[in-house]
Amino acid sequence: MNQHLQQAGVRLLNALSRHADLIMQVYLSGTLDESKYSPKVIESLCQLGILWRPESDTQLRLKSAVRNLLEGSLHDERNRQIDANIGSALASLKTLAQHYKEALYHSRYAEADAHLSDLTEHVYALTESLSNSVRVLFSRINNEFGYVASIDAKIRENELAQSQVSELLKQLEMFRFDELSELAGSNRELRHLLVVTLQHSFSKVIQELSIVQARLLELIGRFREFKGRTQLLKGFLLHMEQKPDFSPVNYSQLSQVPMLFNQAAALIKPAAVDVHRIEHEQDLQQLVGAIKAFNRSNTSHQPERAAQKINVEEQSSAQFAEDKLRLAVEAYFCQVIDSGERLTALDYHQQHALEFDPEVWIYQVVGGYQGLTMEEQSYFALDTNGEAHPIYSGNYIIRDVELGLR
Repeated sequence: MNQHLQQAGVRLLNALSRHADLIMQVYLSGTLDESKYSPKVIESLCQLGILWRPESDTQLRLKSAVRNLLEGSLHDERNRQIDANIGSALASLKTLAQHYKEALYHSRYAEADAHLSDLTEHVYALTESLSNSVRVLFSRINNEFGYVASIDAKIRENELAQSQVSELLKQLEMFRFDELSELAGSNRELRHLLVVTLQHSFSKVIQELSIVQARLLELIGRFREFKGRTQLLKGFLLHMEQKPDFSPVNYSQLSQVPMLFNQAAALIKPAAVDVHRIEHEQDLQQLVGAIKAFNRSNTSHQPERAAQKINVEEQSSAQFAEDKLRLAVEAYFCQVIDSGERLTALDYHQQHALEFDPEVWIYQVVGGYQGLTMEEQSYFALDTNGEAHPIYSGNYIIRDVELGLR
């Protein structure tokens, strides 16, 4: 018998007996008036899991397990037990919300308070049920299903947990917050319960279930790896039982290495000169001396530079061609300004039968635009026409440029 479990159960039952009045007061009213009881007693009941606080700014309530125990024992029909099915629970919440709104509409405030108390209890019971479901899943997988002995049993438990997560996710799809928001309307209490509280719990559960799923996938991979290694080991043991005189050969001396061992080709280890080794000092000095001699031999045989004749005519012609290209670009910009229409560089090149190379012409147009001041560039819009390189990602091939006014 587990002594720790027995002692914990005895403490819980003793606490229920000692503080029966407090527990029944919370059961009947729905919340605890903390001013009437000792903070030490309240803290003790919270640690035992009898009381809990749904949110930091809400009052203490009974745990759903304790409330279900009292409802079943007392046969209390006033506080009906919520079905574990989320669809049924949401239908009950919508029904209670309609009762509350109807009671408010007819000014039956006492009845409305009773319906609001039931609705609050049902909402927090549903959020606690969702949290408990996730907590149970976490407690099962955190010990890697240590309560089963074999790997096959661990895999079955993992698959069961995955099916439970999938089923819980399907049930969470029943939440329709747009419908709940429309049902709550402008009522502050209903919006806090049906929209804020449920949506906060929904987001938290979805986030935790994603972590659970990732953990389950990691575990199933690990368990299957263990299972494969176990089968390999069992096969080797069975082989050794059938052939006790078996001894592995030295595979490194074979000309044909089995594929089990021939997984990758041999790699050349990286090498580098260690200038701090004293025994290599003489060799390094010879290498350095040879490099200096090679440099001296190259420089000694270089012929003296002779005076070169500068051809002024060639420079003048190149400068004149450059001026013609620049003037053509300026004329292109002026035509765009005069017409007010967008015009591509190649279309202008064909219209005026320019003698420049099309690629040089596009380069000069782009350079002319970049050479303008920021204020002048703000009057023009220069767009590029082209496509991405089919092989090298990140490279863009420009076929043409189009110039227009902003």
